[in-house]
Amino acid sequence: MNKRERNEAIRREERVALYRGRNPDADLWASGYGVIQHSIETQDRIFAMADVLSGWEVKGDGIPFFDLLYAADRVASAAMWIVALETYARNVYLDGRDLVPEDFKSRPEGHTGGALNIVPAYVGYMAVNAVTGDTRSWIMGQGHCVAAVDTVNLILDNMTPAHAERYSVTDEGLTRYVRDFYSYKLGDDGKQDSPLGSHVNAHTAGGMAEGGYLGFVELQYVHMPLPGQKLVVFLSDGAFEEQRGSDWVTRWWRLDDCGLVMPIMISNGRRIDQRSTMSQSGGTDWFVEHLKLNSFDPIVFDGRDPAAFIWAIFEMEYRLKVAAEAIKVFGENYPELLPYGIAVAPKGAGFYGEGTNLAHNLPLMSNPHSDPVAAQQFNESATKLWVPMSELEGAIEIFQHHETSGRPREREHPLANRSVSLQEIPQPVSRPVPEDRCDVFSWTRTSPMFAVDSMYLSIVQANPHLRPRVGNPDEMRSNRLIKTLEALNFRVTEPEPTIPEDIHGSVITALNEEAVAAAALANKAGINLIATYEAFGAKMHGVVRQEIIFANHCEEKVCKQGWLSIPLILTSHTWENAKNEQSHQDPAMAEAMLGEVSNVSRVIFVPDYNTASVVTRGVYQTNAQIWTLVIPKIDQIPDLFTLEESQRLLEQGALRLDWAGFDTTKPRVILTAIGGYQLEQAVKASLRLKERSVAHSVVYMLEPGRFRLPRSEGEQAHLAAQELRTALYPETALERIFITHTRPEPMLGILQPLNTGYNHTVGLGFAVQGGTLTVPGMLFVNRCTWAHILQESARLLDIKRGELLTDEELAALDGKVTPEGVIV
Repeated sequence: MNKRERNEAIRREERVALYRGRNPDADLWASGYGVIQHSIETQDRIFAMADVLSGWEVKGDGIPFFDLLYAADRVASAAMWIVALETYARNVYLDGRDLVPEDFKSRPEGHTGGALNIVPAYVGYMAVNAVTGDTRSWIMGQGHCVAAVDTVNLILDNMTPAHAERYSVTDEGLTRYVRDFYSYKLGDDGKQDSPLGSHVNAHTAGGMAEGGYLGFVELQYVHMPLPGQKLVVFLSDGAFEEQRGSDWVTRWWRLDDCGLVMPIMISNGRRIDQRSTMSQSGGTDWFVEHLKLNSFDPIVFDGRDPAAFIWAIFEMEYRLKVAAEAIKVFGENYPELLPYGIAVAPKGAGFYGEGTNLAHNLPLMSNPHSDPVAAQQFNESATKLWVPMSELEGAIEIFQHHETSGRPREREHPLANRSVSLQEIPQPVSRPVPEDRCDVFSWTRTSPMFAVDSMYLSIVQANPHLRPRVGNPDEMRSNRLIKTLEALNFRVTEPEPTIPEDIHGSVITALNEEAVAAAALANKAGINLIATYEAFGAKMHGVVRQEIIFANHCEEKVCKQGWLSIPLILTSHTWENAKNEQSHQDPAMAEAMLGEVSNVSRVIFVPDYNTASVVTRGVYQTNAQIWTLVIPKIDQIPDLFTLEESQRLLEQGALRLDWAGFDTTKPRVILTAIGGYQLEQAVKASLRLKERSVAHSVVYMLEPGRFRLPRSEGEQAHLAAQELRTALYPETALERIFITHTRPEPMLGILQPLNTGYNHTVGLGFAVQGGTLTVPGMLFVNRCTWAHILQESARLLDIKRGELLTDEELAALDGKVTPEGVIV
């Protein structure tokens, strides 16, 4: 500490002593409570805040400021006590007695250290809302710390119905609460009995994200609130090193279309097994400098103290408002300095083992159920946290005055319950189809992505009440989203002349797939689109899956969320990226999304322009779904579906091509195409089968997930009608060939109800062959051309290949002559 700092410390102590001497209520609070103590710095900040609130005549919920702070200490201490009990105890006694061996769980579990750190943070959030009479929204990146949030909500009666009907601040209610935590019990319905989860779930009051994938909330929070909305964000130092991209928040924030965001990192210095990289690299001092370099305004405070969080949230919000006024007066100069809180506390502060690796989940070195030493350690630490019921009841009452300021309970904060819909639905764009679609030479061709471009932009322009966000890693023009880019522009801080860039652009672009996907996924009050090369979509998997599983949990347990569904467009895909080696040739993302619940994760293989138009229009007429759209971008895709057929295709999930096939009422083999390039090959094979008078039908399957064996009630309701499945795949037609965009094996697994067995069903698709090729060459090396379809047809029909293929074609298939000019 240098001389200036010493002098300031002396002046601070003098100010604090003077204030406490003049204000008995402040002095009473400043004395602290149990493990919650208030540093001189925090006291000084709180006393200054008290003067500001008085000067501004802020009434909030009508509770005197220091009464609220006094109550917050007791609520926080009680919540920490219950969090520790939740991990280790099976019985709770509000009289605070020592627990004996039979009161402990035989198998303790929990993320105790992180949850203990979050308690003062979340209590501080609740308290500052009461101070100002304004219910802010909240989100937590470290979802495994949910015990803190659930516990504070229980104490303050801010629960969802599933919690409220089981838990209360009584011995019985809290005993059930701690026993439900990691109970692993199944109910009579064969599902999880407890509404408590290891992470934030649909029953967490005000929860918006599971937070199981560390680092994704860091990428999302700046895109969440609308202007006029406020969001408090709890983050972790471990997540900071796990996921890159949070440094760019200041480059995305804009006064005109973003709300106020207050990010707070819980800086406890530890991962699970060791110190965090930040801690090893210089700790808080290093992070402060890092934040400054990235246009943040760092604020360091005591992470043990709920009052410090109250001050920090209030201060961060104030600084943002000052910055906003400066922008209005002096003009825009982005990136703006955004306040960023750093709450410094050891992992598991306030309980035995704080600051150690063990603090992460089980801070005691052994199980108190069987180890007397561990039981003694637990009881000694728990006693320091226990709050007599007479004091706790008074503290709880302090937080029950929302009606005074007319604000909602925190479980109903503004961002938690989105309800979004289009006001105007533009008509679909379309192109005519050839009069004779069996005449390959008459086919007209274009890029289906042009339809996506036109439809998305027209919907955005017809609905100016919705904030648009386009998440795009790179090559937006190449992916044919040209009109969208020219209208919405890349968001940058310094626009480059002649480039479609703007300070207020709606296209979030960075060479970081997770970051740009997060921009769209977070914008749940708006209208969104994500577009990427298919192969690189796999890098978005975690952030997209987190949205799917949380949306599905909400739909199953509570109610369907109200945000507009979001398309994830996989283009420049496996087949048309034939020229770019196998790193660019990978359908894994579509396959992974097919593995999720199909009523929330809808995977659509768009075959042509009109279908792309109808599907894009359809996405935004649904809610709380992720539509993975596999769409060709090359402008050589034939126009094969009318608008009416495209609409039926979307409604049904699959459609028989009435203009293709031969003697379709009694097919000997059914060709099913899944993907645009696959459809063209199937039609060409169909024409040869027709020449040879082989009865067959051709089906295009747009949404395979609607034909799977359902795994949930949601999937059951989303299935294609049984009448349709029977009509497309009659039991009399056992021979079936599925030509799929994906690897054939996972697709045949998805379509298990249609799979008639090895001797009757064949899957053709990506066989992990590639290189630097043409599209036809790519189809050939993966055995997916029309000729391969005919070869498999002959095998299934038990006829000679020569009945369907010429000698030259057979020679090409057998590797005796080049297929160029013969098959490709």
